[in-house]
Amino acid sequence: MRVIAFLSLFVGLVLGKPLETDQLISVPEGWLHNGQASPSEEVELTFALKQQNVDLLKELLDLVSDPDSHLYGKFLTLEEVASFVRPSPLTEKVVQNWLQNHGVTRCHTVLTQDFLQCSMTIQVAETLLPGTEFHSYKRNDQILLRSSSLYSVHEDVSQHLDFVGGVLRFPPREKVISKGWEGSRPTAKGIHLGVTPSVLRTRYNLTEADVGNAANNSQAVAQFLEQFYHPADLAEFMTLFGRSFKHLSNVERVVGTQGGGKAGLEASLDVEYIMSTGANISTWVFTNPGRHESQEPFLQWMLLLSNMTAVPWVHTISYGDDEDSLSTAYMSRINIEFMKAGVRGISLLFASGDSGAGCRHLEKENVFRPSFPASSPYVTTVGGTSFKNPFKVSYEVTDYISGGGFSNVFPVPPYQASAVKAYLKSGRPLPPQSYYNTSGRAYPDMAALSDNYWVVTNLVPIPWVSGTSASTPVVGGILSLINDHRFLKGLPSLGFLNPRLYKLQGTGLFDVTNGCHMSCLDDKVEGQGFCASPGWDPVTGWGTPNYPALLAALLQG
Repeated sequence: MRVIAFLSLFVGLVLGKPLETDQLISVPEGWLHNGQASPSEEVELTFALKQQNVDLLKELLDLVSDPDSHLYGKFLTLEEVASFVRPSPLTEKVVQNWLQNHGVTRCHTVLTQDFLQCSMTIQVAETLLPGTEFHSYKRNDQILLRSSSLYSVHEDVSQHLDFVGGVLRFPPREKVISKGWEGSRPTAKGIHLGVTPSVLRTRYNLTEADVGNAANNSQAVAQFLEQFYHPADLAEFMTLFGRSFKHLSNVERVVGTQGGGKAGLEASLDVEYIMSTGANISTWVFTNPGRHESQEPFLQWMLLLSNMTAVPWVHTISYGDDEDSLSTAYMSRINIEFMKAGVRGISLLFASGDSGAGCRHLEKENVFRPSFPASSPYVTTVGGTSFKNPFKVSYEVTDYISGGGFSNVFPVPPYQASAVKAYLKSGRPLPPQSYYNTSGRAYPDMAALSDNYWVVTNLVPIPWVSGTSASTPVVGGILSLINDHRFLKGLPSLGFLNPRLYKLQGTGLFDVTNGCHMSCLDDKVEGQGFCASPGWDPVTGWGTPNYPALLAALLQG
């Protein structure tokens, strides 16, 4: 693989300039080589045009997200964002001329004009992007066309592009989010048989009256990897578990195409639980069947946000990939897209992952393996907890699968610097520093229960479903309820939560102080990563929601 990468880089230097030299070139497990792509086959590529005023965008996000700023909550419309970051006329002209000179004319853009999606033949794509050689890969009945080597672009064009999508990246592996639980289960008062909406409402102090009422409120989940939900499952779930509170039993809007066949467990989980904590609030589902040959489903979702003037205020996403498998250019550009959402007042919540601190084997040692977008400084990342007593609604401890750690790419953002420093200097036992980057963006930011959920999928109630795919929509629904109260008071949405969350220093949250998550199975760390502690920690963040207290804290201004 290294030889291929070196040769690709050499070719790129001769014929053009590589854009993503650190992008991992490998075929993920489960994908089978299906032969070299025919020159006449069609491929759709996404060109990320460089934007203007990115530094000013970051400054603006800091100001509109900081409760102590005079610009707090003064969000922009998509049109205002577009005029702020739109590529320069020179960038647009250079890229369009380059494409047209290669006969690429079937293109469409987004409202912000910073992405171009273009269809072309493989022959044209390989000429346009020196160094590429497209092959066909198959997983189950899904087929993708991807280059087996790095790409470059013409030297004059390179300064006008961040990356080209649909060339190198595969969809991440499907997550295993269900695990079994064996043994007898008591049924006395105060004892539960798994996490349901009523259990969550009891633990996080939501009453029957805590449902949405504001007409302008909305929330969303985004689905990738061929995940989709069945409306009948949602209706059945609410019949079984939603009797004690006012709720909706239908999704307001599906953006994208629902796949056929069986519903996905993860999609069912996301929809059912954001609509039971964020009860009676209009909910959208962004869905992507992921079967288009050249599609990057996560990138497709980002493009949708750049092309829709009205979108829900809270989005929860359970998608993630290993940080070291993605190029820095790609992740940096995705961060800009997150910033654009934040200045519009949109809250983006990502699951922290289900692999603890993660583990990557290097030549002589192991290191922890952070996940992206969980490691992005511009999203709110949600970890996971379990009940100390799995049969009682009691206090919470760390769920050992809860993803967390420190980015190897992005530095500690100012809003969390003091919290991270306090944790690292707390005297609590820490893994050897060779395993992680103490100066990196640390995550998660908060957490919720992630263990032993009931989910209805394909009309079958399924118990013991676990993962931060569960905790993330739960937190999303609670933030939507808080938005609801803010809207009724004439206040703006919460937007990018982290600057305010870290200023609260745990106010409105149940601090989780016990338990550790998993990591490398070696003689130095023996499978243990980081451990929870008083205050913020890289396992459960600041803790889990205490709804009335968090509502009171976030209703101020």
